[in-house]
Amino acid sequence: MKQFASCLFAAVLASACTAWWFQGPVNGVVTAETGGRGNFSARGPVEDLTPSTSRLYDAEGMTPEEAINVAVYDAVNRGVVNITSKAKGERILLMETQSEGSGSGAVLDQAGHILTNNHVVQDATEMEVTLFNGESYEAKLIGADPLNDLAVIRIDAPQDELFPVTLGDSRDLKVGMRVFALGNPFGLERTLTTGIISSLNRSLTIRGNWTIKNIIQIDAAINPGSSGGPLLDSHGRLIGINTAIATTTGQSAGVGFAIPSSLVHRVIPQLMKHGRVIRPEIGITRVYQTENGLLIAQLRPSGPAEKAGLHGPKITKSRRGPFVVERVDRSAADLIIAVDELKIDSADDFLSYIDEKKPGEDVVLTIVRDGKKVRVSVPLASSDAIPEK
Repeated sequence: MKQFASCLFAAVLASACTAWWFQGPVNGVVTAETGGRGNFSARGPVEDLTPSTSRLYDAEGMTPEEAINVAVYDAVNRGVVNITSKAKGERILLMETQSEGSGSGAVLDQAGHILTNNHVVQDATEMEVTLFNGESYEAKLIGADPLNDLAVIRIDAPQDELFPVTLGDSRDLKVGMRVFALGNPFGLERTLTTGIISSLNRSLTIRGNWTIKNIIQIDAAINPGSSGGPLLDSHGRLIGINTAIATTTGQSAGVGFAIPSSLVHRVIPQLMKHGRVIRPEIGITRVYQTENGLLIAQLRPSGPAEKAGLHGPKITKSRRGPFVVERVDRSAADLIIAVDELKIDSADDFLSYIDEKKPGEDVVLTIVRDGKKVRVSVPLASSDAIPEK
């Protein structure tokens, strides 16, 4: 009898173990249900270890941060394009080679206007734009601003293939805010990288001595091919155009720069209307930067500054035999110490202030002449087209 009872107990225990094995863990980490997404549970080891974290995830299992990343990409990625260009290269013997480049751009409207960096399309003889759906269209240049590295091109594409980005306001940005860079690094279309604003109001020299102010510094990865792509905020609004990286290898080192949308807002209307930016011209073509101010080195003949009575260096020429000797007396030149009562410490400050004005407006220069302060009002003229280098 005891032997029978032992056998019965062993049989019941074996049946129970078998049932438990096929049922799986009661906590639901692994299930054998059919019709779902395989043998996976909505719960993960994080929730199992700390059940209170389950409230941090939405119905799709994403954290708020992940949900924003996905939402920004879904909302904007169709408005990002890939730009390939061909330009004349070096001339070898009797044959002229072509160089190819690539970059990114952002759709501005359903008329086919696209915003990008000037250096992406500069000197291009051919341009092709590839949209999110893989369709490619020939593009033409509408306008360019080499000094601010911005350009607008246009394609003739159906409206239902064009998804314009929304322009935001970069004036209210703060260090630490999350940003999203969309572009085509290494030709990998519509790639999203994320990061934060590392700093604001950086200066970036891009063309000779010209410096762009209020540059946004970010740590989101930007690589070759990303130039011209949009920098977005957490609402999916364009707050900048990715333009450059600080690197010793040619690849992202976590220091990227974007042109602020506040500048984009000023430049785009002129590029689309005039094909270039019409800047105010003061007629001072060169200055010497000193500890006390800016010494005028050269005035444009019959320019606004010369007509207003400003003085440059006094140049005298004398002949000595077959030679003509030219002497420059810089002491005769006016020293600029302020513009509209604002102290000027550098040529960059001076150019930036003038650039924010409009043709036809007046500026008052405070100068030092013969040891005395003098105020001279100068009406700003309209600039000529900027020659390409």
